[in-house]
Amino acid sequence: MSSSYAEACAQVASLPAIVSIAPITLPSPGRGIDLHVRVSAPIAGDALPVIVFSHGNGQSLHAYGPLADYWAAHGFVVIQPTHLDSRMLALAQDDPRRPRLWRFREEDLAAVLDGLDHIESAAPMIRGRLDHQHIAVAGHSWGGQTASTLLGATHPDPDDGSVVNRKDNRVKAGVLLAVPGSGGKHLSQPAAQAFPFMHADFSTMTAPTLIVAGDHDQGGLTVRGPDWWRDAYDLSPSPKALFTAFGGEHSLGGIPGYEARETTDERPQRVAAIQRLSTSFLRSALYPGDPAFSDTVATLAADAASEGSVETK
Repeated sequence: MSSSYAEACAQVASLPAIVSIAPITLPSPGRGIDLHVRVSAPIAGDALPVIVFSHGNGQSLHAYGPLADYWAAHGFVVIQPTHLDSRMLALAQDDPRRPRLWRFREEDLAAVLDGLDHIESAAPMIRGRLDHQHIAVAGHSWGGQTASTLLGATHPDPDDGSVVNRKDNRVKAGVLLAVPGSGGKHLSQPAAQAFPFMHADFSTMTAPTLIVAGDHDQGGLTVRGPDWWRDAYDLSPSPKALFTAFGGEHSLGGIPGYEARETTDERPQRVAAIQRLSTSFLRSALYPGDPAFSDTVATLAADAASEGSVETK
């Protein structure tokens, strides 16, 4: 066991107890397979705010424990759907749904919001404990792009060029982690071919949102470099916050999982900073007047060994 992994385990062991239930099935006609979700929640508490989390390409409801566990331990109900691009589902390369994976992803998040009553009824340990008026979305990588659409970002439909607008007024705030930036000439050729919808317009993303970007995230989607990953902040209206993780690559220190092999920049301290900032941001965004985020930013700024910098507008 690496020292970094041991440190991450120690951090998890110190968290308050949570409960996690999976899979809960949401009937999904027209999708080819019903939507499965994982729900994580604190053992105690009522009127709990909700985070709907969209995973990155190929992941599933089983991933992102460092975020889901932390958020649940700090008073949120976290709902994680498994999208059709998940490696768990292993769609064939010629599956006719593949060109529409982006659409299914966005519909999955809307289905979770529509199905909150069903999710509660299927999980007695959370029944009657969800606050349907305080809902946030979050996502990593492609999941960040998916989540951004419910916050107000738009993009073209690759089939006919029409504008896809999925802003959902039930969603009050968001956290976008390593979210892809603007499209057009900024996309690499492979990305433009694989993701023809990935031409985001963030000018309509009005909901309060925290964007997290690594200043060493080279990725393969863009020809620009690490600054591309901050576009969701630079090109959207206030109120927004940006956390730039020093040394952060695409996995941002290890948010996809405690032992995720795709993590190229393993650093529990970076993950811990993102956990604290994202939790406090959502607290302050969902409950105006709560000083959690400003307090966390002040603590971060006073730390000589800070894991990153925060900008706000």
